[in-house]
Amino acid sequence: MPAAGSRSPWRSLRYRSMRWWSLANFVSNAGTWMQLTVQNLLVLEITGSAAATGLSVSVQAAPALLVSLAGGAAVDRWPRKLTALVSQALLGAVALVTATLVAADRLDLTVLLVLAAVTGTVATVDGPACALLGNDLVRTEDVPSAIGVGSLVHSAGRLAGTAFAGVAVGLLGTAAAYAANGLSFLFVASVIPFLRPVAGAVRPAGPARRDAAARRAAAPDLTVRQGLAYFARRPRLVALAGITGISAVFGRNYGLTLAVLVTGPLAAGAGAFGTVSTVLAVGGIVGAVLGARLRKPSVRLVAALAATGALLQAAAGLSPSIAVLLVLVLPMAVVESVSDTAGTTVLQTDPPAHMRGRVLGVWGSISTGWGLAGPPLLGLLMELAGARGALVTGGLVIAGALGAGHLLRERRTARPVPLRTGERAGAAPQPALSTAA
Repeated sequence: MPAAGSRSPWRSLRYRSMRWWSLANFVSNAGTWMQLTVQNLLVLEITGSAAATGLSVSVQAAPALLVSLAGGAAVDRWPRKLTALVSQALLGAVALVTATLVAADRLDLTVLLVLAAVTGTVATVDGPACALLGNDLVRTEDVPSAIGVGSLVHSAGRLAGTAFAGVAVGLLGTAAAYAANGLSFLFVASVIPFLRPVAGAVRPAGPARRDAAARRAAAPDLTVRQGLAYFARRPRLVALAGITGISAVFGRNYGLTLAVLVTGPLAAGAGAFGTVSTVLAVGGIVGAVLGARLRKPSVRLVAALAATGALLQAAAGLSPSIAVLLVLVLPMAVVESVSDTAGTTVLQTDPPAHMRGRVLGVWGSISTGWGLAGPPLLGLLMELAGARGALVTGGLVIAGALGAGHLLRERRTARPVPLRTGERAGAAPQPALSTAA
């Protein structure tokens, strides 16, 4: 058991179940990236159309925008381990079916789109179920470490999966990547029954809980509305959504903005952008390690980090050379990664246990909306202001909005409570009330 008060970024790995869960997630991420590496090529091979490739991506993403609320409600309604196990098994089955159809040369665009839609729908349940299951394996103060380790596992799985994809496809064909992904999901499903949540992380399934579950099952729409209402009434979550949203729209899409900056105003080639991308990846890893040292991050910390990253982004937009850009890109990536870890921790630990699935469902819909809206809006800004203008303007908009929000909150919470009529002038003043957000 980890020592109380430890700030080691690796402290979550002292839990035996968390070590197994991290191994399972590495295998799963490697399999997923094997499939993603060849997926667009497969669609192009089947259809010969770039538009069809984009359509397949949109069909898989659409359920996250439309039915994440219901997926989160299902996670709150059903036992978490069982939900994660079933969703992983279903995702594995879809991948293996796809592999079989590819190997038999029976996969056409219609079937591929149906399978993509099924995958996206199952993922709306699988995502929050697996995230919350991982949190159940450690104490609350060790959740940032679990999230940071998960980020590192994701990065390692991506590198391994991309490398394995080339070897597997070269030796065995495209179907091998889908088969490997299917088997990786089944491996995760086989590990889940042996995971042991820490004491108090999961509520006992007593008669009262079963009755409540039956009532929720009879009124699933009410369950979804409860999630929306809780999210809207929680200032911390609304503020976190605003911070993340403005950052997603006016920043963060560095694969787009920095690519245009490097190849345009800085007059460098694809090799230089590859170097920038590598530095971004290294910064993300460093940030994940630093973020894992957090114990009780706050929304205020997320806002401060987002504002810092925005100012670094504005400075990067003014870079006179690739060398200066690289110096700025590293702390940009570090700050962004730490901010992501802090925000994810708040999101997954702030709500009560019985509401967390629904809160993650609301978040899934919101974040998918940002993901779809951000790149086109940023592209329009670059058309109007150029790459430098988009980076500088976006950074200043983010920092300015967050600074204004902070000042407004300070004024609101610092407002004195007026004396009531008839209160004695010599009475001791009562402390003003403020929110805990």
